[in-house]
Amino acid sequence: MANPLLGTLIHAVGGVAASTCYVPFQKVKKWSWDSYWIVQASFAWFIFPFLIGFLTVPNLMRVFSDASSEVLINATLLGVVYGFGGMCFGFAIKHIGYSLTYTISIGISAILGTIVPLLMHGTFMQKFNGPGGGIIFLGMFLALIGIIVCGVAGYRKEKDLKLESVNDGEPLTFNMKKGLTLTIIAGVLSAVFGISLEVGAPVAEIASQYGAGNFEGNANLILSTGGAFITNFIWFSIAGFKNGTLKELIDVKGIGRKNFMLNMGMSILSGALWYGQFFFYGIGHVQMGAYKFASWVIHMSMLIFFSYAVGLIMKEWVKVSKRTYSTLLVALAILIISFVVMTYGSMLGSDSLV
Repeated sequence: MANPLLGTLIHAVGGVAASTCYVPFQKVKKWSWDSYWIVQASFAWFIFPFLIGFLTVPNLMRVFSDASSEVLINATLLGVVYGFGGMCFGFAIKHIGYSLTYTISIGISAILGTIVPLLMHGTFMQKFNGPGGGIIFLGMFLALIGIIVCGVAGYRKEKDLKLESVNDGEPLTFNMKKGLTLTIIAGVLSAVFGISLEVGAPVAEIASQYGAGNFEGNANLILSTGGAFITNFIWFSIAGFKNGTLKELIDVKGIGRKNFMLNMGMSILSGALWYGQFFFYGIGHVQMGAYKFASWVIHMSMLIFFSYAVGLIMKEWVKVSKRTYSTLLVALAILIISFVVMTYGSMLGSDSLV
């Protein structure tokens, strides 16, 4: 039986994983971004999804063979498209900073990744008019407001601190027009990941028939992440070849065995945390009952909430003005209220089916 409250809590665990997935990079030494990224991407989007998929989904290969080839191909191709979003995200940070990039891109993803699948299936009004549906959409609106206020807080923070560098000390070349364009592209393509999961949902249903239970989402997740892996592996392999950084992946003596093992460990940990966010997304999604469509906006809002919460814990907001700090607290409070409202609406929808 579905349990939306439990589902929301599980989405929160995924949010924690997502908000901390880049923290291990701070410990990586004498490696380029290309080397770090290709290792973490390999584990996040290929190795862990397949490994956990085989461990949690009975007869996984039979699940794929039973699925429509059209579903398999379309879900994977959408994952390929999503892969470009991550690259646009990284470039956008150099122009408008991390906080603004993260908030805008995830905010766009949260809304589009929720609304588009409903429009694709023609169920928007059905969900809105169903028991608790209006309440869920109210919660989505509050989440959007909270995300916008988070963006304002992040922008003010970067102005307060007068950021001098991002990513390995490279200067922040503030260019709102270029940065905003890249961020919007990143947000739209991030939403494509949610759409990819929705397109691959029939695979999860087949996995459920084979006894996957709460882990059914691990089946179609392989398609979406596999597509993203293809894009990133090709791109960063070419970049690594051009920049002469691919050799870092085998040059143990060059940086020392200790640093090499540390770099590999931190990169793998990043990959595990990134994968963890959607591992828990799949489990939480199953628990959301009649209104599973709300999973994406809840999950994306959790990502933003915990990314800013982690920043507070790590004292990144200590030197900002009181106005900026108060703006952040208001934003986080609005997000918390939105989680409660959406969970309540989902519970009403589930109760109506009992």
